[in-house]
Amino acid sequence: MAEGERDATVSDEKPWSGGGREEFATAIRRLMTMVVTSAAPPDVLLAAADRANALADGLSPFVPEPGAGPTTRFAEYEVSPGKATTMADAMPFDMIMGTCNPVAPPIAITFRPPKAIGEVTFSPQYEGAPGCVHGAALAGAFDIMLTAANFLVNAAGPTVELTIMYRKPTLISQPSTFETWVTGQEGRRTHSRGQLIQGDVVTVEAVGEFVDIGRARIESMHRRGRRSPGS
Repeated sequence: MAEGERDATVSDEKPWSGGGREEFATAIRRLMTMVVTSAAPPDVLLAAADRANALADGLSPFVPEPGAGPTTRFAEYEVSPGKATTMADAMPFDMIMGTCNPVAPPIAITFRPPKAIGEVTFSPQYEGAPGCVHGAALAGAFDIMLTAANFLVNAAGPTVELTIMYRKPTLISQPSTFETWVTGQEGRRTHSRGQLIQGDVVTVEAVGEFVDIGRARIESMHRRGRRSPGS
């Protein structure tokens, strides 16, 4: 490949990856930060809006028509601490950790049994109170981080209940570490806890309950949702 050229290969194993999709998400993520931090004058911002709309117009012909079938956004392989596959590999469009989703910070998750560890620095678009990470962003982050802990006991599933306890302000643009672990299992129910640390301060704690309903059942619910009225 010549210098300066990009690898446009799309992997059969990861159809959502390659071809610049992750790079595109990273670029858009940077633009999102610019939207809330740039002090550019109105004419510059309006010109940028025009260019962004032109970019969207150029991409819109490649969006599948409604009803054309589900877009391949999830991997078909399982995630486990003993495999090289990561959660980001299996959920590339997740709004919290998906490297192909510009809304995601994204959180980088690793398994260190018995804990799941998440590393992230929240940028200014996640701000709530001045200089602090929005509570909704933290709640969403804990939802996926507790799910990561559940992977350690092969019990990942939908959230039943999530309780967030905000102990201290979590600061924007500061390295943050999530630590989550499973505290117990009762049948198909899994209970998990976690904490968020900045420096040596625990800023947030969380407790969650999850239910393992199985991937096949989730897929059947999606199939029901795609049926036409009266079918």
